[in-house]
Amino acid sequence: MLEEKIGYTFKKKQLLKTAMTHSSYANENRSSGATSYERLEFLGDSILGFVTADYLYRTQNTDEGELTRRRANLVCEQNLSQVAEKLGLGKYLILGKGEESSHGRERPSILADVVEATIGAMYIDGGIEPAASFIKRFILSEDSVEHSAISGDYKTELQEYVQRNRDNILAYRLVGESGPDHNKVFESEALVNGEAMGHGKGHSKKEAEQAAAHDAMKRLGIINY
Repeated sequence: MLEEKIGYTFKKKQLLKTAMTHSSYANENRSSGATSYERLEFLGDSILGFVTADYLYRTQNTDEGELTRRRANLVCEQNLSQVAEKLGLGKYLILGKGEESSHGRERPSILADVVEATIGAMYIDGGIEPAASFIKRFILSEDSVEHSAISGDYKTELQEYVQRNRDNILAYRLVGESGPDHNKVFESEALVNGEAMGHGKGHSKKEAEQAAAHDAMKRLGIINY
């Protein structure tokens, strides 16, 4: 049950339903009064930013620039979509026919939006406490905050590491493409001095290269997640 997964029982169940409703469904079902999560997402985004900023200010002894960078890493689309995947929010989404057929349940941008909408719904239903509790439990975990010190731009991080030795050469190679045009998957390798050190997939070449760089950083022992 969704409420068990997110750790909160709604008094107004309709709020949770709205948080799961994509605009594609709302547009296709206007006569039924269906409402999308967009307003809740707007609210949840602000609450998430505030709670994260407050938490980092109180727990991280670093300057404003670094706090800003860490907050951005914690609330970015990639991080929020991973939270949604762990909670299995995709299967609870209410999508229109077009969005359903184009794999909207797996789209990172939608999954990230739903996390923010859920936060907004919690706030409206129960105030700041349940919303903040959800954020601290699923988004501001100890590991997540620790990892936020890394920029999230794995290509740049890997480049800086590799170029500590000026003779090293880092390159990327596209090794595969699959899927229909509207949902292609690209596969890339990260090469250090011509040797494949990491492999990654993504819905764009850039995303695949980031994933390959991330894999290479794990194999090289730069990161452990």
